[in-house]
Amino acid sequence: MRFFFAVWPPAETAARLEAWAAAMEGRRTPAAKIHLTLAFLGAVSPDQALAAARGVKGRCHAIPIEKAHYWRHNRVLWVGPRETPPELKALVEALHGKLERAGYVLERRPFAAHVTLARDGRAPANLPPPPAVEWPVNEFTLVQSVISSKGSVYEIVERFQLQP
Repeated sequence: MRFFFAVWPPAETAARLEAWAAAMEGRRTPAAKIHLTLAFLGAVSPDQALAAARGVKGRCHAIPIEKAHYWRHNRVLWVGPRETPPELKALVEALHGKLERAGYVLERRPFAAHVTLARDGRAPANLPPPPAVEWPVNEFTLVQSVISSKGSVYEIVERFQLQP
């Protein structure tokens, strides 16, 4: 079992993103698994993470899906905002700070707001703009990922509401 914090799009948004990615090569992310990771914890006990997350005060906001990009170095197709919304940046910084104070070791690279839609495909010759979708963020979640021979299964452990 591995744990991570994430925000999830509405079902209609996820379905439209999945449909957009269907024309691309590679192993596509199913709509039910489309999310934006805020912090990856790995194979750890989540107890202190739950306590830390309960102390995070974030604000409701929206994530604009404005650009699509292909990372050649790891063969990943993703979509996301041109710039991380200030509320999302503040949420990530608050969450990371509380998690680090609770003893969790997080990635040191800067946070990049991106949503992976396909892996292991060739670079597209022409990458069309992503669909115009709405992605309101009213909560963030702690997610448990269980790996099996059939792939990973995500289960939400707890939801943390954001302030209007």
